[in-house]
Amino acid sequence: MDGFQTRLKHSLRLRLSFWLLLAIIAVALAGSAVSFALIFTEANEMQDTMLRQTAALFDTEHPPAPNSRVASRPDIDPEARLRVAVLPPRNERGHPGARSAGFPPDLVDGLQTRTIHGQTYRIFVTGLGSSKRIAVAQPTAIRDETAGYSALLGLLPFLILVPVLLLVVAGLVRRIFAPVMAAAAEVDQRRERDLQPLATTGLPEEIRPFVTAINRLLTRVADSMAMQQRFIAAAAHELRSPLTALSLQAEHLDSAGMDENARQRVRTLRHGIDRNRALLDQLLTYARAQSAPPMPESVVSAHDLFRRLLADLMPLAETKGIDIGVNGADIQVVTAEIELTTALRNLVANAIHYTPPHGIIDLQAAPTPDGVTITVEDSGPGLDPTERERVFEPFYRGLGTDVVGSGLGLSIVKTLIERIGGRIELSEATRFATGLRATITLRHRPARQ
Repeated sequence: MDGFQTRLKHSLRLRLSFWLLLAIIAVALAGSAVSFALIFTEANEMQDTMLRQTAALFDTEHPPAPNSRVASRPDIDPEARLRVAVLPPRNERGHPGARSAGFPPDLVDGLQTRTIHGQTYRIFVTGLGSSKRIAVAQPTAIRDETAGYSALLGLLPFLILVPVLLLVVAGLVRRIFAPVMAAAAEVDQRRERDLQPLATTGLPEEIRPFVTAINRLLTRVADSMAMQQRFIAAAAHELRSPLTALSLQAEHLDSAGMDENARQRVRTLRHGIDRNRALLDQLLTYARAQSAPPMPESVVSAHDLFRRLLADLMPLAETKGIDIGVNGADIQVVTAEIELTTALRNLVANAIHYTPPHGIIDLQAAPTPDGVTITVEDSGPGLDPTERERVFEPFYRGLGTDVVGSGLGLSIVKTLIERIGGRIELSEATRFATGLRATITLRHRPARQ
């Protein structure tokens, strides 16, 4: 019950449905009560009319037999039969015919309700010629039962239509809120960098101002992010020139005559400058990946792409004795080659950094029913499952690692892969005892050979 109250408090659709259904039920109950009363009264009036019509069937030439019962067929309930009796005029109340019929002697002309021998009757009395009167009586229990049954039959449409109406109202409320739910689902499925305005077509007028305000907020957020990206790109670009000058000065200083202790310090300085230059390069790449326009697509050979990556990264792998291999057959896919190449270069470089000396890195491309998968699998220490999503955040570094890096490599990979319509997932290595497996899934179909 508490859960329902909480949902009712926070859900506009549920609140509207609840109060509409409650109002329909209340109106249906009130309408049913009024309808029952009206039909019950109308049924009693019809039975009073039946008493009058029954009395009109008799005249002085065709009087009823004393204490007779109308409709005395054996297949009719005796209690449902009408009692008919001839009464003396009103000034002859002691007439023995009235007593034998069981009717009280003080009956007046017209309709009346009397109790005779413990049973209540509805009696109609009228004149029969100038010297006699006739009384037609019906048990009120039978009348009430008949009227109640008629009233219940009159309520049958309510009993059928009200549940149907409840279902129709619930369906209409759900349909009215369908555009709002569709807009919410669209926002929920968007990537974090997709700040395009929401469509307002098909939305109710009451919701449209709220969506318009959200669109203005998205525009401000997009402008703020663009400003941050421009700042990062500008700062990285402005810092490259001083670092390049420092690197040249350190190189000249290293070639000058000095003792071994000073030369070692110069080497340390050059390593620090190189790390900062690499960080600036990563920052520029990250800024371009977020703000650059989409690159044109072309047919890319997976093995040609792997060969170019090996040519660029093999010197780095050889310093650690890492074996990089290519598995599987060559396939072709239509995609943005530059962005895919940059993403894979960062992914393979990251694998080289974290794989211990004399480790193994495998590259493979394979077709799938809905596209292509490219996997980079290494025999390194792997990654804790709780960190597999956080490593894609900018500047995040895994816990317990002593590898020097900027924390931007995987962020760049994810940004570029999402720009070309793909996704990347991290999992445990399947070919090695330990390690990490990065799977890039591209939605494009493989190109025909």
